[in-house]
Amino acid sequence: MNNASNTIVKSYGEELRHLRELLARMGGLAERQVADAAQALVQRDAAAAGEVVGRDGPIDALEREVEAYCVRMLALRSPMAADLRLIIAAMKASQDLERIGDYARNAAKRAIVVSQQPSLGGVVTSFAAMAQLVQRNLKDAIDALVNDDAEAAERVWNNDAPVDDVYNGIFRQVLTYMMEDPRNITASTHLLFIAKNFERIGDHATNIAETVFYAVRGVTLPEERPKADTSHSAVVRVPAG
Repeated sequence: MNNASNTIVKSYGEELRHLRELLARMGGLAERQVADAAQALVQRDAAAAGEVVGRDGPIDALEREVEAYCVRMLALRSPMAADLRLIIAAMKASQDLERIGDYARNAAKRAIVVSQQPSLGGVVTSFAAMAQLVQRNLKDAIDALVNDDAEAAERVWNNDAPVDDVYNGIFRQVLTYMMEDPRNITASTHLLFIAKNFERIGDHATNIAETVFYAVRGVTLPEERPKADTSHSAVVRVPAG
């Protein structure tokens, strides 16, 4: 291989590394948004929640940058096999990360309202547990993406069900609060939406894991995810009156 070819290969390798750096930066911002939204909710900190709401722009900008960068690589490099799957995976994952940022922002907006309502202290522990599970899955999914780690991606895929288990518990807790005292309805309604936002963040982390697994192995994970969301059929006992 002549020197000119060496230069082309090196440049292509550098482009792939830069793409991973963009994804890592975007993932880091998404992780911070989720963590800060959860903390603001648990601590009833309206100011911190407002900061989360106000810094959604950089994630959106990075998603546009990743997409443009990937389109350029597809046009100029004509990648094949694993490289092609990586570039397509980067585009899909950046869309998932952008949605994760949106869900964190939505959770933070509702956390502001919740902070101004009477405290429903019993459910805070459950939200903290759910947020911890979601954050761990998100971090592991991003690490798997940046490191081309199919085994780590499969572990994230298998860890989605525990998030649903906690979500189901929160759903029942909050419905009970609403039925016990009408004064809890406003806070409870927002908490239900926040819980769904975190559950959807977990789903998008699983999307990233599925994308990574395919990009690395060239085969898909099973179509049926290990889900455990039963909120659609939740039954809450009405307190005797």
